[in-house]
Amino acid sequence: MGLLSLAIWVPIAFGAVLLACGRDEHAKVVRWIALVGAVISFLLTLPLYGQFDTTTAAMQFVEKAGWISRFNVNYHLGVDGISFWFVPLTAFITVVVVIAGWEAITQRVNQYMGAFLILSGLMIGVFTALDGLLFYVFFEATLIPMYLIIGIWGGPNKIYAAFKFFLYTLLGSLLMLVALIYLYTKSGGSFDLATWHALPLGSTAQTLLFFAFFAAFAVKVPMWPVHTWLPDVHVEAPTGGSAVLAAIMLKLGAYGFLRFSMPIAPDAAHEWGGFMVALSLIAVVYVGLVAMVQQDMKKLVAYSSVAHMGFVTLGFFIFNDLGVSGGLVQMIAHGFVSGAMFLSIGVLYDRVHSREISSYGGVVNTMPKFAAFALLFAMANCGLPGTAGFVGEWMVILGAVKFNFWIGFAASSALIFGAAYTLWMFKRVYLGPVTNDDVKGLSDINAREFFMLTLLAVAVLYMGLYPKPFTDVMDVSVAELLKHVAVSKLN
Repeated sequence: MGLLSLAIWVPIAFGAVLLACGRDEHAKVVRWIALVGAVISFLLTLPLYGQFDTTTAAMQFVEKAGWISRFNVNYHLGVDGISFWFVPLTAFITVVVVIAGWEAITQRVNQYMGAFLILSGLMIGVFTALDGLLFYVFFEATLIPMYLIIGIWGGPNKIYAAFKFFLYTLLGSLLMLVALIYLYTKSGGSFDLATWHALPLGSTAQTLLFFAFFAAFAVKVPMWPVHTWLPDVHVEAPTGGSAVLAAIMLKLGAYGFLRFSMPIAPDAAHEWGGFMVALSLIAVVYVGLVAMVQQDMKKLVAYSSVAHMGFVTLGFFIFNDLGVSGGLVQMIAHGFVSGAMFLSIGVLYDRVHSREISSYGGVVNTMPKFAAFALLFAMANCGLPGTAGFVGEWMVILGAVKFNFWIGFAASSALIFGAAYTLWMFKRVYLGPVTNDDVKGLSDINAREFFMLTLLAVAVLYMGLYPKPFTDVMDVSVAELLKHVAVSKLN
């Protein structure tokens, strides 16, 4: 079994073991099994970096075996510079989420931890699948554990939020399935992505395919105006669910644009690029303004995620190396920063059981260590130089200015909005005198929480101060993608 198969199936196997464990009478053992499984899964992804060849755009660590031979469906895996970093990122965030839920989850602990480990393996499957049907199976299968995580361990309106999440994302994916079947017949009976990338397709076919993929991926990102499910889901989801949703699951949609929409329908991508840029700018500017008026911390960070993911799609559809590389870097950075923001909110919620900004004030007086971490993550969310949040946004803005000055100018305004809503929230929650008894009685973070936040802080600072390892991996693959997209495929 290859490294990619191990990265997919080891966490799924640990998750299955956890589901078979007793419920809450063995909670302590269950937590340790979950942590061991998550750590092993993460360690299995590390050799990928040491063996990755940054000089080629070809797929690496390729595994291929027959699956459904009658329809020429293969178990076909591989990564290139575009997909590589999402494998260790997914495994890393899973470790952090298991640590975060150590004490907060007291009911059905085995099912909670098992769902996250299974979800981790399925998401890695999405990023590594090179067979269209295999991609679709992994893409859709991720809905099941996340649906259960929201619906079982969520807030008062968890059932509503879980249904909204499931229906929005499932309906969009049905059009993608139609597109996959069309490509299968058009290619003479193949689900191989490389074969699909080489297909000569007419203008009408490309346009229809582009919007079929758009229906699936735009909802997942989510792009404006199909973003309305995200705040509701974040508010109701447990802390770990919000962290994984923001850090990894939103990236599945953005990744789909690079793996399917742009290389399969390049002419349609160029033709509708202005449309995609417009939607991205609305997300960056308008949704940033919406975030300013939120009184719920989770809802504020949820809208912030929509705005930050707007940078990603903006970078992709300006079709230059700075933009696409910047979008990829922003995806990884947002994984660290948004996960850290939601987990920080979870630390407060575990103590006060409120997400309302008005319930806090002066937290720095009672939780100085925690406030220091929260300040770092808030600054990263603003895009402060030296943090992960700066690198991707700066690259996208540079690429946008190169593409069109006014588009770059509009995108850069989001840095002001980001600073406004993030720092205003920080001021009201953490600074000033203690304003209520709940805050007065708070205890600072314990060793477990300190370790969890330290892991995220190191990731945020390392990527912000030294992004070269991240960009080196993706540069050649991005150049090859842009070269491919620049060539017309009209037959």
